[in-house]
Amino acid sequence: MDFNKIKETAKNYEADMTRFLRDIVREPGESCDEKAHIERIAGEMRKLAFDKVEIDPQGNVLGYMGTGSTLIGFDAHIDNVGIGNIDNWDFDPYEGYETETEIGGRGVSDQLGGIVSAVYGARIMKDLGLLSDKYQVLVTGTVQEEDCDGLCWQYIINEDNVRPAFVVSTEPTDGGIYRGQRGRMEIRVDVQGVSCHGSAPERGDNAIYKMADILQDVRALNENDDSDGTKIKGLVKMLNETYNPQWKEANFLGRGTVTVSEIFFTSPSRCAVADSCAVSLDRRMTAGETWESCLDEIRALPSVKKYGDDVKVSMYTYDRPSYTGCVYPIECYFPTWVIPEDHEVTRALEEAYKGLYGSSRLGNAQTEAERKDRPLTDKWTFSTNGVSIMGRNGIPCIGFGPGAEAQAHAPNEKTWKDDLVRCAAVYAALPSVYCK
Repeated sequence: MDFNKIKETAKNYEADMTRFLRDIVREPGESCDEKAHIERIAGEMRKLAFDKVEIDPQGNVLGYMGTGSTLIGFDAHIDNVGIGNIDNWDFDPYEGYETETEIGGRGVSDQLGGIVSAVYGARIMKDLGLLSDKYQVLVTGTVQEEDCDGLCWQYIINEDNVRPAFVVSTEPTDGGIYRGQRGRMEIRVDVQGVSCHGSAPERGDNAIYKMADILQDVRALNENDDSDGTKIKGLVKMLNETYNPQWKEANFLGRGTVTVSEIFFTSPSRCAVADSCAVSLDRRMTAGETWESCLDEIRALPSVKKYGDDVKVSMYTYDRPSYTGCVYPIECYFPTWVIPEDHEVTRALEEAYKGLYGSSRLGNAQTEAERKDRPLTDKWTFSTNGVSIMGRNGIPCIGFGPGAEAQAHAPNEKTWKDDLVRCAAVYAALPSVYCK
């Protein structure tokens, strides 16, 4: 391959990619309301002569380039979160802005820039004759990720019957290559009590008091150490080979965490003892943890055992209709995943990147110094569709995408034109490197 020609072609598409990204941003596209985003992306794919463009019943857009035997996927979720408090924005989040180096607007980093680079990366393959009978490229613009990461790929794999050899997640990676992430799950704890008049609370059984005991144990689970004398051993124990056979990858990804995110109660009135209390727990999981182990960990807390059958520990489910009306229920469990550092997919992406741009992360005048202080190959802090692609289904997944994690869900979100160009170039080179 002529790496310089790939870089030159990607650079020549910078204005087209910028225009495409700004067009998508102008339409709000929160989870379950992505129709305008999908239609704009499908239109761009057709304009760029993709060989096949489909919108599936859930509302995902699938664009194919080439007809080779090995299917290689590039995924971008194209929904975004809301804007939050508009007073925190210095510009219109949907009109956005553009300078010589930057593009601003809701979703430009998380992660509409990814679909832009992937679409144009596929076009560059066609421009330069890189497509062969060895591979076919699939670019997916997927829905509902912000609501339920990975749901879209459960649908694509199980209902569309599409299973790539591997998938590149185009979530923002700050110029790096990411090979994994911690998982997460959404746990609910319900506690039952008995109400009575507030003037004589001893006649009842206050569910909120029971929950208060449980919450102290949950806090200890997150904050305690794992020493022999610690009754409730903290989640840090999973970094210790004594407790976790996957301790090496756990140290790479980082320890798991748990925190209370919501609390609910029922009571006949403000003058009565509460007869139920419930909380939501946000549980982040490292390598070696599963949904069963996380639920059992809560059930084993001293306070939960103390209150016996009055406590129920369960996992949330998600069943919100997509913008097409499709309902595809799933547990709110998003598994940890990590692809080995010596995996053929990891090596191929590193080879493609280094052939184009060398062995360090790149950025621009604003971002490059910070990026170069970080290893080229690293991991995400947040969760991605990889929880389904690799976490649930075992399809190798690797990450490389334009923008920055720190811009995700933040006011005044921005991305960088150089990132769009570099990612499009790397995407264009990767399949030929992998299939050589």
